[in-house]
Amino acid sequence: MMSHNGSVPPIFVPPGYAPQVIEDNGVQRVLVLPQTAEFPLGNQAVIQQPPLPPLPFIPLPTMIPSSLHRLYSPVTGSGDMTTQFIPQYHITRVYGDSDTVSIHGRSPFRDERSSKTHERLQKKLKDRQSTQNDKLNSPSSSPQKCISPTNGYNGFATGKDSSEISLGYARSNYVGEEKDHDAEEKDEETKAFEVLLSNIGKPMIKDVQARSAELTWSPPCEIVSGDKDKSQAYAYEVLISKGGKDGKYTSVYMGEKNHATVNELTPATDYYARVLAQCNCMKGTPSEAQCFTTMSCEPDPPNSPMIIHRTKTSLTLQWKAPYDNGSKINSYLLEWDQGNGNGEFEQCYYGQQKQYKIPKLSPAMGFTFRLAAKNDLGMSGFSEEVLYHTAGTAPGTPPSPVLLEAGSTWLSLQWAKPAGTPSDEELSYSLEMEDEDLGCGFKAIYSGDELTYTVKNLQRSTKYKFRVIASNLEGKSNPSNVADLTTKPDKPSAPLKPAVKGKILPQGVAVFWEPPTDNGGAVITKYILEISEGLNGNQWDITYSGTAMEHSCSHLIPGCFYRLRVSCVGEGGQSVPSDSLLLQTPPMLPGPCQPPRLQGRPRSREIPLQWGPPDVNNGSPVISYSLEMSSVETDEPQEVYCGPDEEFTVSNLLPGTTYGFRLRAASAAGLGPYSEKCQHSTAPAPPDQCRPPEVTCRSATCAVIFWEVPISNGADITEYRLQWGTAEGSMNICYCGPGLSYEMKGLLPATLYYTKVQAVNVAGAGPFSDPAVRLTPCSIPAMVTCLQEAKVENPLYSPSTCLAISWKRPCDHGSEITGYTIDYGEKQPITVGKVASYFIDNLQPDTTYRIRIQAWNSLGAGPFSNIVKLKTKPLPPDPPRLECSAYGSQTLKLKWGEGIARMLSDSTQYHLLMDDKTGRIVSIYRGSCHTYKVQRLSESTSYTFYIQACNGAGEGPLSQGYVFTTTKSVPPALKMLKIERINDHTCEITWERLQPMKGDSIVYSLQAMMVKDTEFRQIYKGPDWSFRYSGLQLNCESRFRVCAIRQVRDSSGHRDLIGPYSATTVFIPQKTESTIGKDIVETTQWALSDEQCATIILLLFAVFSILVTFIIQYFVIK
Repeated sequence: MMSHNGSVPPIFVPPGYAPQVIEDNGVQRVLVLPQTAEFPLGNQAVIQQPPLPPLPFIPLPTMIPSSLHRLYSPVTGSGDMTTQFIPQYHITRVYGDSDTVSIHGRSPFRDERSSKTHERLQKKLKDRQSTQNDKLNSPSSSPQKCISPTNGYNGFATGKDSSEISLGYARSNYVGEEKDHDAEEKDEETKAFEVLLSNIGKPMIKDVQARSAELTWSPPCEIVSGDKDKSQAYAYEVLISKGGKDGKYTSVYMGEKNHATVNELTPATDYYARVLAQCNCMKGTPSEAQCFTTMSCEPDPPNSPMIIHRTKTSLTLQWKAPYDNGSKINSYLLEWDQGNGNGEFEQCYYGQQKQYKIPKLSPAMGFTFRLAAKNDLGMSGFSEEVLYHTAGTAPGTPPSPVLLEAGSTWLSLQWAKPAGTPSDEELSYSLEMEDEDLGCGFKAIYSGDELTYTVKNLQRSTKYKFRVIASNLEGKSNPSNVADLTTKPDKPSAPLKPAVKGKILPQGVAVFWEPPTDNGGAVITKYILEISEGLNGNQWDITYSGTAMEHSCSHLIPGCFYRLRVSCVGEGGQSVPSDSLLLQTPPMLPGPCQPPRLQGRPRSREIPLQWGPPDVNNGSPVISYSLEMSSVETDEPQEVYCGPDEEFTVSNLLPGTTYGFRLRAASAAGLGPYSEKCQHSTAPAPPDQCRPPEVTCRSATCAVIFWEVPISNGADITEYRLQWGTAEGSMNICYCGPGLSYEMKGLLPATLYYTKVQAVNVAGAGPFSDPAVRLTPCSIPAMVTCLQEAKVENPLYSPSTCLAISWKRPCDHGSEITGYTIDYGEKQPITVGKVASYFIDNLQPDTTYRIRIQAWNSLGAGPFSNIVKLKTKPLPPDPPRLECSAYGSQTLKLKWGEGIARMLSDSTQYHLLMDDKTGRIVSIYRGSCHTYKVQRLSESTSYTFYIQACNGAGEGPLSQGYVFTTTKSVPPALKMLKIERINDHTCEITWERLQPMKGDSIVYSLQAMMVKDTEFRQIYKGPDWSFRYSGLQLNCESRFRVCAIRQVRDSSGHRDLIGPYSATTVFIPQKTESTIGKDIVETTQWALSDEQCATIILLLFAVFSILVTFIIQYFVIK
């Protein structure tokens, strides 16, 4: 039957049968199968189940679907119905022929195919048990590759504890053709056994502790043949996960026992446990996950406390909280050994803070600390002990630096900390070096906290002195003992290139060499002479080794090339070889060559030639050729080429001329005979270079140029080209034509001109002649330019009576300028020397002058310059009279210029100066005002002032000194009075006491005003700062105030300086019912003074202004 709507309808079956429900891809199938006999589940009671729910069933291999199905728990009889949902195939107990018991007295049905499959499976299990029983009892250390269970089963079945399992197959409605293939049978048996191994229940958790838990589980159902004495051996693997039910699982146990204790767990953590069964290299799927939570416990031991600050007398430590293991940490215990170092610890701090400062310690002393954390479950273990030191004094003297490794230009040094230095103390070091050759003493070459340093850029084989200085925050130590260290010698440089001594013989040669220019700082012990055959041979053979500097090489091959090189050996090693000497043993002379022949067409001044090697070289290769040329007219030969090329272009010939040539070859043996002579001619060419032209000056601005006719080279000259200019590289053509002269006009006097000429014919233009240089005659100077007013820094210069002018030096036209003439009006002109500036004095103030200037030399005076109008400034004003309009104890108000201010212009400035305490005159004011208030002065002190007037004409003279003296200051205002009631009519009044002011005594004046008084009256005057007043009236207001009086005694006599009165204090005595004689202190009422009222009004006005500004900004502008 099939159901597509998800519900299973009620099914009634005959006695002895039971329905089985299978879900396949949303389709539920109901199979009616024979019912099996009940069997006990280990030590559990047999469950009677009603007949309506489905019966557990092991499907045959042909009935197992490829995808996951859902099965429902079986009901095998009357009784309670099991409601457990099982998301996987369940292995149920199936009996064989002899053990099958029918509830209704019927024999179970078994088809022929099921019987054959049962027999094959029984045989397979017996074979595996006998061959692999030892492997299960003692598993190998290396994993073996086994058949993995299928991963299509994601659920886990409840295991059945039994020692014997037999297989039986119920009758099936499935009828088909039987296929007995070995591969299919093996797959069916494997799947059935894997389903059996997957039928294991989830583990049970016992004895859960904070870091361990005990797990137990039941084995899966066993498949056993008819013989109940033989059973299967299982191996189990326990998987643990703390990342959730679907998290990553880790294997913690593998063995044959059905219980295990898991250690090294994390306290207060949720864990999930699964168990997996395997047998005969086959594994089932893990069981369902069992969740458990470990217990909480005391915290983990914390890390050692860290130091964050240290001084000479305190240490500040800080630490981090460890893992609390499920219970919040509520306190920390910090212990120390008090600096004794005996391993006995005492409590230093106990509390919740993670930072603590230990004060009142000794400098430069070590203390050992350890830390523990505590929660509600107990105290953790202590952290690792850590040693910290307080800051101390400067470090001790470090040991001398030692040599680690040495080179020719470097030394690697190492030093250690000073003895007794704490291990955690940070030190910096300064390494100093002394070079005795320089004589500059010790100089620092390194500063840092490292204990090693490599000194570079030293001289080889040289002795140096080193010392080290340690320093910390407290200072520097004494220098260490001096260490004398020497650099190693270097390799010597290469000797000079060996040279041949005497004549090279066909079978031998004598060579010598010079010692190297640099011996590397050590004596040369020997020389090594090497020889290589051929021009490019890479094999060098040692032909000599010794101390001599010459050697004769023998047994050489005639006509062969050899290379010789020499190297030297010293204490620093062997040098690089010298440059190689190339030589060849003497060969035979080569034979005659063929005459040279033309290579292309000849040119006007060139003849290209080419040739070949001689027919016979006589065993010696040709290394060069010698070409000789001779003129047909003179027949004097000269060598024009010598080289290895077989072609050459003879140049620098005369156009249209015939030349003779002959050739010979040269080898290492010498030059061979000449070839026969041959003749070749050049082509015509442009004219030759003209001679430099001649220049004749008719005046300072006019010149005539003449030139001669050059060699035409076989063609008539058609024209000449003349160039003229003031610079050799920037001449321009000024004439083209057949003439032999030209006149130049419009020249500048005393100017150097260059000219050159070029001839042209039909073959082309010849080269320009060498330039001719001519200087035009000298003349009077040019006109002066850039005449202007100048700035002069001269104490004799006055802008009211002097005018300073400057000008640019004009061109002297070849004759040096000897002076200038300055014309500035009706007066006689002024003559000055060779200057570029001058100031004219003795002029009238505020007057305009017309100035012009001319230069003159030995040939005469040049033209005047353009006229410049300049005006002198008016005279500076005299200083005004200085007066003091107001005297104060710390200020002086000065005024000046009452009568003069109207006469001076508005641009007048005043400069006020004053003598300071050191006798210098310092500026205190500069401006146009006529008054100034000098502040921050001392009382009763005389000061000297000076004044100076300034305008556009300059600064006027300094006035005489004016002496003004400040007055003595009055005492300051006293604070508010304190009134203490004595009785109903008496009170005691106290006030602030002032110290004497510069030797002057201070007295006080106390005033009072009662109800009947209209003004204050004095009730006390004297030096005391308290007074007992007995004129009080009950319930009447009394006002009191006090002022300080300075009693001054000077040359003018005795006088009093009265200071301001204090704020008024109001006192109202009231009658009380207290016991007579008891002191009652009445509350004083505070009255605002005029200054306080003004301050309050000013603050209110400021607040109102800010508010109005904000309103305008916010509502109007925005």
